[in-house]
Amino acid sequence: MIISLAAALVCAFYLGDAQQTKKQKNLFDWNNNFDPEHQPVNNPNAKKLPLIMVKGNKFVNVLGDTILFRGVAVADPDKLEQEGKWNRNLFVKLKEYGATLVRIPVHPVPWRMRTPLKYLPLLDQAVDWSTELGMYVIIDWHCIGNLGMELFQNPEYVTTKQETYEFWRTIALHFRGNNTVAFYELFNEPTLFNGQLGSMSWSEWKKINEKMIRLVRSYDRERIPLVAGLDWAYDLTPLHIEPIEAEGIGYVTHPYPYKRSKPYVPKWDEDFGFAAGQYPVMATEFSFGLGSMGLADNGEYGNEIISYLESKGISWVCWIFDPLWKPNLLQSWENFTLTESGEFFKQALAGKSWEKK
Repeated sequence: MIISLAAALVCAFYLGDAQQTKKQKNLFDWNNNFDPEHQPVNNPNAKKLPLIMVKGNKFVNVLGDTILFRGVAVADPDKLEQEGKWNRNLFVKLKEYGATLVRIPVHPVPWRMRTPLKYLPLLDQAVDWSTELGMYVIIDWHCIGNLGMELFQNPEYVTTKQETYEFWRTIALHFRGNNTVAFYELFNEPTLFNGQLGSMSWSEWKKINEKMIRLVRSYDRERIPLVAGLDWAYDLTPLHIEPIEAEGIGYVTHPYPYKRSKPYVPKWDEDFGFAAGQYPVMATEFSFGLGSMGLADNGEYGNEIISYLESKGISWVCWIFDPLWKPNLLQSWENFTLTESGEFFKQALAGKSWEKK
């Protein structure tokens, strides 16, 4: 017995020493290689909301009813959590305004710094609150720049193709089968920044998106990928010649007022409106601020863009329900005080027109 005990102690010593040596030498631990980030989640409320699908050029529910989404973007959950503003009340307020869709922008740097394992619970909260309140969710990989050459507009947008693909692998598996998460916005705003971010043709951008779509659909074929146009997600004219080779997707435009001068409508028709006759299109980001963005009369632009989008059957999401990020819909977190543009979109979410006072 004494010999056996001694042998066990010696064995334990060497085993512990071997494990310590592995750590010191930074060796792969074959006994602890579980990857919690790439595990499906069993959410009992995953099917609470009706599944959203693509039918022709429309988003529809399982009954075949056409759905025109009116939504709002919130700030990055990491930012809001650090500020103590990430809570259910935020989503309750959006629901009170009439929102049916919430856009969640995930920036690469906080995703990386917090780590996916610690970031996913924030997204789970957003999805749970939205499900409870009857709103759908867009998860948006919020980058601005040239993913092809991996050159980006600002530091918070810096990523790689590999990280982007890994992000969508993680998200697609994590939210597989969850009807609340209706849309995956694959990349926020592709741009070459007048050549300062290199070059990338539509054909190159098309191939990158097709790879992402195939990757997502290897995990879940029911979420709807959203593909952004070039020129900061504004221009969809390449669809005349080279549409994405995938069914059941939507296209994104960001029709900010400074993209084109008046008269707006003929230019919107030319740049993105034409696409809504053949494909589902969603304006996932646009807004205005008093006296900003080259806009003299925000009431005129606001009513005109909402009327135009809805006449074309284009769902929309306004930017941004936050007092710091611009153009801001919130003046202050205190009592959710709105800016003038915030008051405008509050009316638009309720299906009402607005007159500047």
